[in-house]
Amino acid sequence: MSQITACLFDLDGVLVDTAVYHYKAWRDLANSLGIEFTEEDNERLKGVSRVRSLEIILEIGNQTLEQEKMLALCEQKNTEYLKDVAQMTPAEILPGVVDFLKALKQEGILIALGSASKNAQLILERTGLLGYFDAIIDGRHVINGKPDPEVFLKGAEALGVQPENCVVFEDAVAGVEAAKNAGMLCVGVGEPETLALADIVVKDMTEMSVAKLRELEK
Repeated sequence: MSQITACLFDLDGVLVDTAVYHYKAWRDLANSLGIEFTEEDNERLKGVSRVRSLEIILEIGNQTLEQEKMLALCEQKNTEYLKDVAQMTPAEILPGVVDFLKALKQEGILIALGSASKNAQLILERTGLLGYFDAIIDGRHVINGKPDPEVFLKGAEALGVQPENCVVFEDAVAGVEAAKNAGMLCVGVGEPETLALADIVVKDMTEMSVAKLRELEK
């Protein structure tokens, strides 16, 4: 097994908890279209792009819209979401994240973000996490959404690291698939039943350490 020299992190649900803001904004938009949108429905939106998220909502409501209207609605959703994001603080960093990022830095392991969010840099700034990252690849830098491996392959390229030397941290099925499609190891963050394709699964970053990371090299 190759030595691990880089860790790539998804954002929402792995480093910070913005899921409630996404759900609220999508639910309000869906309701405006006469579509009932539940928390269970919201699970299908994890890790996918803004446009694809709207497509899923329209599928749930058995509706279709022209591309121009869809793009306008995506912007509307993002405007509402950003109102909440602007109020974020370090208190919304998930448990164990800061300690693990500090440990990676001390070990000399490179750190990148690989997220579908186009607001990733703003969120990292608001929560005080930006300084830990050696590279940020987000929705502004990729064409193909997860499970396509583009976001993680670009992250590895930005760090100057080969895919086999990378570990991805993901909470979404599409993200785990993207990591495996990139030829990378993957730590699932969440439920083992849901993230069965991951190499290991932890409930959150309090269960991670550099020693546990090194076990993946064996």
